[in-house]
Amino acid sequence: MALLDRGNEDPFGFVPGQGPMARAVRAFDWAATPLGPVSEWPLELKTATSVVMESAFPSALTWGPELITIYNDAFRPILGRKPEALGRSFRDIWAEAWDTIGPIAQRALAGESTFIEDFELEIERFGRPEVAWFTFCYSPVRLADGTVGGMLDTVVETTATVRARQAAELMRQELGHRLKNTLAMAQSIAWHTLRKSAGSDAMEAFQARLLSLSRAHELLLQQQHDSMDLGELVSALLPLHGNRFAIDGPTVHLNAQIAVALSLLLHELATNAAKYGALSSSSGYVGLCWLVEDDELLLQWREHGGPAVQPPGSTGFGTRLMDMGLPGSGRVERRYPGTGVEVDLRVPLREPGWE
Repeated sequence: MALLDRGNEDPFGFVPGQGPMARAVRAFDWAATPLGPVSEWPLELKTATSVVMESAFPSALTWGPELITIYNDAFRPILGRKPEALGRSFRDIWAEAWDTIGPIAQRALAGESTFIEDFELEIERFGRPEVAWFTFCYSPVRLADGTVGGMLDTVVETTATVRARQAAELMRQELGHRLKNTLAMAQSIAWHTLRKSAGSDAMEAFQARLLSLSRAHELLLQQQHDSMDLGELVSALLPLHGNRFAIDGPTVHLNAQIAVALSLLLHELATNAAKYGALSSSSGYVGLCWLVEDDELLLQWREHGGPAVQPPGSTGFGTRLMDMGLPGSGRVERRYPGTGVEVDLRVPLREPGWE
């Protein structure tokens, strides 16, 4: 068997690839840094360098008490136009933010990893201070004897995502403000237009419906997404009609269309119960429970302890609203046994176009 001529081995064989940073690492004069000549590097440093250079994720390795930096191609955009960082102290590279990130780095050097999402930093990388956000992990890199030789920084910049989220929140608040103004204007127009031709009961009913609609939209706008929990909707709307409700059901997320429709229907049911049903009696109460079966939400409204009820003899707006049903293939089923009104609301939760 022929013996290998180790004198011809590439001292940078542990640095893979032909990318800009791989070439820069091989060309760098490491003997002029505290790391010393590559031939004297510990195996753990060479291995960690190899891992960083092969990674497609933005990564930087810092080594020794001086935190000498080696980074990959994916990390370069994070540096912006800072002076070349290769072979420099991580502490000097991020000097403007070191008061903030220095303690996190020290925890890594003491053997403790730290993962932080959307971390806000004031940095300078384009000749001026700027605020940026990063999701990153500082983790220790250990030697064979268990001691910490360096730190690995894996990081992705989330500035665009955070700013987009902030802009969406501002828009959400502005929409909420405009919606309140619009509903208030509609209420004022209706009052001045109908006060002479419509009775006070009709105006009160109209205002209550507007309030229910406004409350549902307000709750939706408070969410960080385009859906809301049914329990939150019920808890916000029904107390407007008193506290004689027995409520039970699992967490169910509703899209905006379903949530608004349910808010109006629940308002009509509670209003009718207060005028003619269980809530018109001091001993009456309403049970409201819900469950999900085969992607269909079933809400069960049951009135107890009120006066004997009969099907309505006339068709008012509330009755017509319930007869209109729910969006899509949603259904409303009403029954009038002597014990109290019973209503089943069935809502498909996976209706096409509702996502």
